[in-house]
Amino acid sequence: MVSRGGRGVAIANCRVCGRRLFEKPLIRFENMPRAAQFLPDASSVATETGIDLGVRQCTGCGLVQLENDPVPYHKKVVRAAAFSEEMGAFRFEQFERFARRFSLHGKKIIEIGCGRGEYLSILRGCGLDAHGLEESAESVACCLDLGLKAFQGYFESCDDRHEQCPFDAFCIFNFIEHLPDPNSTLGAIIGNLKEGGVGIVEAPNFDMILRNEFFSEFIPDHLFYFTKETLSATLRLNGFEVLECSEIWHNYILSAIVAKRRTLDLSHFHRRRERLKSEILDFLAGFGAKRVAVWGAGHQALAVLALTGISGRIRYVLDSAPFKQGRFTPATHIPVVAPETLLSDPVDAVIVMAASYSDEVVRTIRSRFDRGIRVAVLRDHGLDIEVTP
Repeated sequence: MVSRGGRGVAIANCRVCGRRLFEKPLIRFENMPRAAQFLPDASSVATETGIDLGVRQCTGCGLVQLENDPVPYHKKVVRAAAFSEEMGAFRFEQFERFARRFSLHGKKIIEIGCGRGEYLSILRGCGLDAHGLEESAESVACCLDLGLKAFQGYFESCDDRHEQCPFDAFCIFNFIEHLPDPNSTLGAIIGNLKEGGVGIVEAPNFDMILRNEFFSEFIPDHLFYFTKETLSATLRLNGFEVLECSEIWHNYILSAIVAKRRTLDLSHFHRRRERLKSEILDFLAGFGAKRVAVWGAGHQALAVLALTGISGRIRYVLDSAPFKQGRFTPATHIPVVAPETLLSDPVDAVIVMAASYSDEVVRTIRSRFDRGIRVAVLRDHGLDIEVTP
């Protein structure tokens, strides 16, 4: 981007969902600190200048974000050198509870943006096989000196893979809000997880910031300002099921427990189809060749005709819609005719496949046509054979 007074060309589209941002910024701050880390020293302070921050909102997903460029060090995690006793105890209890809930003791977990290993040490202390990914070579060296498993790198593409993958779980703490392309990082995390993998995703709590009017929480390091709604939406958009999302640590942090989305198991659809096919074939066995018609040329009937392989046994398909009459069923090529065909070219039985109109069709057959005709109705539970009145 071309630099303009410390700010690149303002973005016009949401970094997460791609929809347009509202044209007018929610708020603009002038002469803000250029960064929250790596403060100017004596040699640079004379020429150091502030920047303007533009806060925008997405018209689609509602996510609040800066229009500015990310800070130069956005790939690196910079944390305080030491934890308070309260924070250390809180994290240990949190990680232990997470490990128990998902049976992770002894299992592999990766922290994305592990810094100098502050949380890796606690994860290891909770009995997890903890690995870290960190862009800063200096921070990785510090982790290794502590006997921690850390790897230098950054998930920049959905195709990135860690040499120790797949992992059973992951965590990313107050890092996602720094990333100019969180979709790629989250996509890479998905690709590095086992099926059913779980994780913890945390970010500063914008709901709390809004409640308390903490205007000073806007900083150039944080490109995103997540509420429960927008954090959950971002995670779902990137392949996660959000199991829970809550406010923690004096409400300053949003903590989401997520699971890698599983593909649906639709094998029972095949079993249902075979069962229905068997029921229809049993019904057809009681009649001569092409002595049965189907009533209904809607999508459900067309699919059943195609998927059960019974088209060669059906004389014609009845339908009340004039624009369907005189045509043929797609794929199975059975003629579609008007209901009056039951009088001019009678059959011995009709299978009604008219969804919510089926009972009305049965009454029509009984009142307008041969009352002795055998009728079967495709119901939700299967084929229902009507008793001849």
